[in-house]
Amino acid sequence: MGVKRVLIVDDSRVSRLMTRSIVAKLLPDAEVFEAADGAEGIAAAAERPCDFMLIDVNMPGMDGFECSGILRRAHPGAVISLLTANIQETTQQKAEALGVGFIAKPVKEEKLAGFFGLEVAPQ
Repeated sequence: MGVKRVLIVDDSRVSRLMTRSIVAKLLPDAEVFEAADGAEGIAAAAERPCDFMLIDVNMPGMDGFECSGILRRAHPGAVISLLTANIQETTQQKAEALGVGFIAKPVKEEKLAGFFGLEVAPQ
């Protein structure tokens, strides 16, 4: 299967750390990269294409929708999902229209496991 690369784009350092810790538990051999905003995320993905990308919706400057759209076009083979506490149906519909997934915050291990195509034993 090879080493997987994961990009986490979130303006909240705490959210990035929490998401990163779950990723490390689920994919201990993965290379994980972080970006604090959309532009930084696009640059990071251009430098090191990733298999999985987790993008926060609400960020200053470029929001997660715009960032995800750019990343989707540039990296059509990547699995991309938006992360947000805004679970309104319109947010989910925008994600679907972009061809990306949607994971509600706070991020839970079982949701990320599904994103990575893994199964987690119920707790």
